[in-house]
Amino acid sequence: MDQELVTLAESGAAVVVGAMATDLWRSVKDGALAVFRRLGHDRQRTVAEQLERNAELVRDADRPEEARRALFAFWALELAAVLRQEPDLAPELTRLVTEFQGDRQRLEYTQNNTAHDHGTVYAVQHGDQRVVRSAEG
Repeated sequence: MDQELVTLAESGAAVVVGAMATDLWRSVKDGALAVFRRLGHDRQRTVAEQLERNAELVRDADRPEEARRALFAFWALELAAVLRQEPDLAPELTRLVTEFQGDRQRLEYTQNNTAHDHGTVYAVQHGDQRVVRSAEG
């Protein structure tokens, strides 16, 4: 699969999971289901159920952003598989991504970290971080 389709699948996954448990969810879900429409009613119904279960996980999570991070990989793989199976569905997914780019402030994350007076900042976004300090001396 070429890198452009992989990037498109990842962008689609970011839009889908970023919208879960937000005011955008219904519209994004409908757009995502349009991508699966040509794969048949049964497949579309299965995807709709999966999307709803995933949105519930995000909505009920103590840390929704962690739930979204975990779901991102799943949906990136799922959308990549769909594009691999039906490359002509790329315009549908592109439409979904493009339509919700205007709402990117709700889907992007910003982090500002500042250290003062010889301080150290340990920061991570969308991942894990482990800091191990060795004994000085």
